[in-house]
Amino acid sequence: MDIRPILSTLRRHKTAAALIVLEIALACAIVCNAVYLISQRLERMDRPTGVAEERLLRIQTVSPGKNRNDSARVQEDVQSLRGVPGVISVASASQIPLGGSSSNSGVRMSADQKDNSFNASVYLGSEDLIETMGLRLIAGRDFLPSEYQNMEAIEVSFDEGRIPVAVVNRRFAERLFPGATPATALGKQFYSWGNNPITVIGVVEELLRPNDYGNGQYSMIFPVRPHWSWSNYLIATEPGRRAEVLKAAVAELQRTRPGRVVLKENTFAEVREEYYRQDRAMAWLLSGVILALLIVTALGIVGLASFWVQQRTKQIGVRRALGATRGQILRYFQTENFLLTTIGIALGMALAFAINLGLMKLYELPRLPAWYLPVGALCLWLLGQLAVYGPARRAAMVPPALATRSA
Repeated sequence: MDIRPILSTLRRHKTAAALIVLEIALACAIVCNAVYLISQRLERMDRPTGVAEERLLRIQTVSPGKNRNDSARVQEDVQSLRGVPGVISVASASQIPLGGSSSNSGVRMSADQKDNSFNASVYLGSEDLIETMGLRLIAGRDFLPSEYQNMEAIEVSFDEGRIPVAVVNRRFAERLFPGATPATALGKQFYSWGNNPITVIGVVEELLRPNDYGNGQYSMIFPVRPHWSWSNYLIATEPGRRAEVLKAAVAELQRTRPGRVVLKENTFAEVREEYYRQDRAMAWLLSGVILALLIVTALGIVGLASFWVQQRTKQIGVRRALGATRGQILRYFQTENFLLTTIGIALGMALAFAINLGLMKLYELPRLPAWYLPVGALCLWLLGQLAVYGPARRAAMVPPALATRSA
């Protein structure tokens, strides 16, 4: 099709054409970045925690005041929970993945190193913690019974160096010992609490932090029984019995110590749901913005195309009288829309990169992948063609005789 008549017509309607081009450019820029932000949120929400989420329960309790025998009481609770029907294993832990509040510590390669190499989340747990959480040990071993100690004893002696061994996650091992495999990381040493070396005796595939504090999901487990008046009790149970076991476990804890307060009682699915609530809300909000923007853009194209069809009734009639087929009239308006959309997309791509650079600077977002732009362009081309089809079809249906009379 000869596009010179189309370009000539557009030059006579510069303002209206420019508005459509700007609308498409803005839609292209915002939609590309919004879709990218949604994908970032979904990718974040899909991160594996490393724990067996489908079978894990968490009960967080607090006891009023400071007690001298907190360690013993925590162990009594663990023993008591093991007797609840349906419980597979139980452990106390200082924190859990996606739990929100995080305990972290710097990691060094030598005792005299001044600055930490990086920061890692510290999980303290009683016996059976790795089994209860369902962590996948990919190298080394679990802690031996003789390696566990009470946090209370460490604090009393002020001997922070009494952490001889640790289990770390894969990313911790790869960061601290570049080039090492999980197997070759075993036996290597690092420094964290105090100036005594800590030996890596095991590596788990994954163990996410309780939150996104720090750069990187680095975690380490110390064989230290938490003793604080508030405790996280992790319970592994059969997936189909989670609600039943949770209710019975809470009742058991309240029975053994009536004064205690149960702060949280939930399945791990509920922990995940709560942690990612804002991400989910943001994803829905951005989806709504994208939908609204596309609808507005489509309505703008429909409105302008309808207006132009109405204005060009005489022109269409003349073309039809001279032998133009309905298909040619239809393609005329579709080609016109394609040209406007293409110009808008070209401007929108530049604007999309500019917006992305701003987001990278302000919020440390990654660079927008280039493949988002052609995908966005295809979507806008399709949207434009669908939006213009109705007015273009009405133009194609104009009979030559009626168009002549209207003149």
